[in-house]
Amino acid sequence: MYCRSLLKAFMKQTRTTLLLYPLILFFVLSCKDPQNKQNLLHHDHDLCKDAKIEFGFNTEDYHILPDTIRPNEFLADILLRHGISYSAIDKIAKNASDVYDVRNLRKHKTYALVYKDSCALPEYFVYRPSAYRYIMYSLQDSFKTIVVEHPVDIEVKMASGIIQSSLWNAMVDNDLPYSLIAQLEDALAWSIDFHHILKGDAFKVIYEQEFIDGQSVGIGKLLAAYFKNYNNAYYAIYFENEKHHGYFDEQGRSMKKAFLKAPVKYSRVSSGYNLRRRHPILKRVRPHLGTDYAAPYGTPIMAVADGVISKVGYTKGNGNYVKIKHDRTYSTQYLHMKRFAKNIKPGVHVKQEQIIGYVGSTGLATGPHVCFRFWKNGKQVDHRREKLPPPEPMPDEALPQFYKVRDDVMAKLQSIPLPELVHRERDLPKMEEDTTADKRSDI
Repeated sequence: MYCRSLLKAFMKQTRTTLLLYPLILFFVLSCKDPQNKQNLLHHDHDLCKDAKIEFGFNTEDYHILPDTIRPNEFLADILLRHGISYSAIDKIAKNASDVYDVRNLRKHKTYALVYKDSCALPEYFVYRPSAYRYIMYSLQDSFKTIVVEHPVDIEVKMASGIIQSSLWNAMVDNDLPYSLIAQLEDALAWSIDFHHILKGDAFKVIYEQEFIDGQSVGIGKLLAAYFKNYNNAYYAIYFENEKHHGYFDEQGRSMKKAFLKAPVKYSRVSSGYNLRRRHPILKRVRPHLGTDYAAPYGTPIMAVADGVISKVGYTKGNGNYVKIKHDRTYSTQYLHMKRFAKNIKPGVHVKQEQIIGYVGSTGLATGPHVCFRFWKNGKQVDHRREKLPPPEPMPDEALPQFYKVRDDVMAKLQSIPLPELVHRERDLPKMEEDTTADKRSDI
């Protein structure tokens, strides 16, 4: 038996030697022949040229194993599965707490394990919270954590569109990124009611497009915007110096006014201010002294201006509601909430755009919406018809610097052509109230 084992080992070794012999002979001849040696060097150079770098590692030298974090999966679950001990995981978590806490890892985000030797334990865990950066956790020796920011290249883009049906469709039709909608609404939210844009309204934008390694990863700042709504032209120009930053109009006045046009984003007006509306639940004419914004359950409701909460409560008609006193003249009220935001109670100061509650259908309501009511000198008025005073312009000493930026972007906006409108007849705004049964209601 012993002799048979020796014979098998000898034959295996002999076969290995015979298989390696041609390769050994090739290298010997290559070293003797300068031309062959030069060809071999060129071959090695081509291999290096084709090598790929991921997370700073040459994939010719390291093995990168990508994966995705599953629901209810934590760092310990992943690392234990790949052979990292409990004690090592504890050290990694403690050392990472001040850099990027491992509790911040989120499901469906991608990660990678980096191996120097695919037969050994992984040396690094790399987590990607976004396209702009990654977090590298050392799994051996130092157990250090570092955050690596990708270098971002920025290109300034210009685009335009005409509303055929909605702002969303206009963006899609012109191959523009969806995130521009939020940027455009944020810049002009104090001037335009985006729930009442019309067919034929037009926009132009100048914005930053961001690239990493030649791939588009998103948009940066919206540098300037033009929007034509109800035959009125609005401009928003981004300006920043030591004391000011944000969007300003052509005169240097801040676009951020005292009141937002609406308390919810990405919604629609389902019922307007109407003194002779037929109530869809009570089935009789009853004045509707607010504006209904239909939105999905749970949509955040924002305070339209700074103020102090005067009432938080529930009534049979209003459902859950919040009322805010802004100054001696103005108050606002928000009805039919599903629930209130945390720490929302009488006497609490709130800031403009602060979340105060969430859309629901409590009280006399046929569906999820917020009824927004606007009080002026103790009387409810239609906030969409109110002409509120504009903000003061920036100080005179800052205007020359602003005018230089303004003139540059205004010239660029003027140079952007608008696409053709399919139907040029403009739909006039209808002020009559639609009382169909699917309209949302309140008391």
